[in-house]
Amino acid sequence: MTRKEQIRSAYRLTGDNASFYDGMMTYSTFLGKAVCRIVWNMDGEKNLRYIERALSGIPEDFSGKLLEVPVGTGVLTMPVYKELPEADITCLDYSADMMGAAKRRAEALGIRNISFMQGDVGALPFEDDSFDIVLSMNGFHAFPDKEAAYRETFRVLKSGGTFCGCFYIKGGCARTDWFVNKLYVPKGFFTPPFETEESLRRRLAGLYSEAEVTAVDGMGCFLCRK
Repeated sequence: MTRKEQIRSAYRLTGDNASFYDGMMTYSTFLGKAVCRIVWNMDGEKNLRYIERALSGIPEDFSGKLLEVPVGTGVLTMPVYKELPEADITCLDYSADMMGAAKRRAEALGIRNISFMQGDVGALPFEDDSFDIVLSMNGFHAFPDKEAAYRETFRVLKSGGTFCGCFYIKGGCARTDWFVNKLYVPKGFFTPPFETEESLRRRLAGLYSEAEVTAVDGMGCFLCRK
């Protein structure tokens, strides 16, 4: 199964009864599609494109150690992990409720090579150089201590390892910026300061030996090599 097929599988698995969050992440429900279009200027093609880019650092035959932080509900990643039976996967999230949903999804898919931990990305409970891949999808825009998050995800990644994922960046879509400033920040969903495409590129280039940043409207996708 190709990566695009794995993502489309995640879309199909949510169904019409998906939660608001899952429906939005997978562009699979009426309300989720409406939010994607109105807030994020995303149609189905754009949604698929940024997710595919965010996950592009995970080889289809990956068999090493992977950390996903935050895992959220696992709606986008569990179908990917199902196709990686030789990998050693660790999923961490501060929210027990979100992580509980991810754990149930993993169990339903029969994924056995996975563990779940509640914890803080700003103080990861792992030794230096522990993981071959660190994946972070839709997390950094919410982390209150972003400097600690950048530092910790770098610390636990092995030399030569991959850091990949995505999050909101300002300046990519004026409509998205308005909703983030007027709704998402006041509600506590997102926490400033926020990167721009250029500031993210500079930051990651200063940390990693290789750093690629691409934007799909207000979503910044990154693929780095330590």
